[in-house]
Amino acid sequence: MSRSAIKLHTPAGRKALDKMMHEAERRAQEQADPKSSKSSRPAAAGAGEVRIIGGQWRRTRLPVARQPGLRPTPDRVRETLFNWLGQDLGGWRCVDAFAGTGALGFEAASRGAASVFMNELDAGLAQQLQGLKTRLRAEQVQIVRGDAIGFLRQRAPLSVDLVLLDPPFGADALFEPALAATHACLAGGGLAYLEAPRQWSGEELAALGFALHRHMKAGAVHAHLLRKVESES
Repeated sequence: MSRSAIKLHTPAGRKALDKMMHEAERRAQEQADPKSSKSSRPAAAGAGEVRIIGGQWRRTRLPVARQPGLRPTPDRVRETLFNWLGQDLGGWRCVDAFAGTGALGFEAASRGAASVFMNELDAGLAQQLQGLKTRLRAEQVQIVRGDAIGFLRQRAPLSVDLVLLDPPFGADALFEPALAATHACLAGGGLAYLEAPRQWSGEELAALGFALHRHMKAGAVHAHLLRKVESES
């Protein structure tokens, strides 16, 4: 079924879209590692590492698993993002929806976020994130394994201050539903970070209830900081 044929205003249409988006995310993960959806073994190590840039865990190294398609947010982009956010996230409620290495979520926790949910579909990566949480004694961090779109839709309305969206490389079908689910759970004036292979236009974002607050391009990465726009009643 094509996306254009789905009637989102009907229960059947929403169910069909849920199924399509879940399958898209699962396929993206399997393309990165064909065994990932069926294996609970830890993610392969030794491919590299990234570092937490600021906060209480500054300079802490995080492993990057040997998985094609797993591309952590570059240090330069993360540094710029948290400059945009103001460095101190004290009291913020955050969700890292496609956590991967955890670079974004642990960075937010390091800078004082009150709570950070880190969602990851891949079993090995989720296990690796749990190990990092234990190592850092990051009590404000909760690791969840599952579908990112479904996880976002389960958040209570207006319950999140910042959502971090960095879908698997090549999973373009996930962007729109992820942004729609993000809009529903964000508090008034809440922020979303979107990392994508292209720049999203103001018109595209407005249709999903967002305004572009900041943008930068670094190599093949387009980093967007979005602000939720309240609909007029």
